[in-house]
Amino acid sequence: MNLRDKLRGLLVRLYARRVEGHLDHAQVPKHIGVIMDGNRRWAKAAGSSTEHGHRAGAEKIEEFLGWCSETDVEVVTLWLLSTDNFDRPQEELGPLLGIIEDVVKTLAVDGRWRVHHVGTPDLLPPQMQTTLKEAEEATAGIDGILVNVAIGYGGRQEIADAVRSMLLDAQDKGTSMEDLAEAVDIDMIGRHLYTGAQPDPDLVIRTSGEQRLSGFMLWQTAHSEYYFCEVFWPAFRKVDFLRALRDYAARHRRYGG
Repeated sequence: MNLRDKLRGLLVRLYARRVEGHLDHAQVPKHIGVIMDGNRRWAKAAGSSTEHGHRAGAEKIEEFLGWCSETDVEVVTLWLLSTDNFDRPQEELGPLLGIIEDVVKTLAVDGRWRVHHVGTPDLLPPQMQTTLKEAEEATAGIDGILVNVAIGYGGRQEIADAVRSMLLDAQDKGTSMEDLAEAVDIDMIGRHLYTGAQPDPDLVIRTSGEQRLSGFMLWQTAHSEYYFCEVFWPAFRKVDFLRALRDYAARHRRYGG
């Protein structure tokens, strides 16, 4: 690392401390959703392989969760694999699934996070389904950040699964379709989502400069604030995270009012 890079790094750290020092923890979002985008473009820009980009993105996750712990965030939802990602070539999808499984194992043994899977388990290989189940069981008693790992996740699929769960639940209870139709409301559907009784995301961060949700938590983000960051996910820094929190704190949330 040359002198210019060292100086730039020092200035960034000083700036991050300044932003953090002015951060009002009472205004910190309690639930942050993250669309971790840009692994492949980061790798291409670095002249590296797609797999290396995915591994670099995976290595960023624990660092990010550490920043969340320092700022009193309570729930984090990490979108690791969408339902659309299954259309990628097998030579990319195979290693990516392995990397994601390693992420889940790492989070489970860390001891600081409570892991919860959001997504359709049936889309995943049996070994990954087992890993997710073991991670949830092993971390169930941890009093730390609840980390939702969105794997095999799609927003439309989640709503479809919620409706299916609601219908099956009514069938088990012997509820008629007429009675169910009369009883259906927003809260009932919400209880059958992957996130169940969790609070909805206050803030959704998407990296890489793309300004769209791509189907991320379509139901839960009805009143969320969004923060779009130009940097690719593997290059996401603490200062970028703090800027997102500062931007969120400066907004006046109206919840449609």
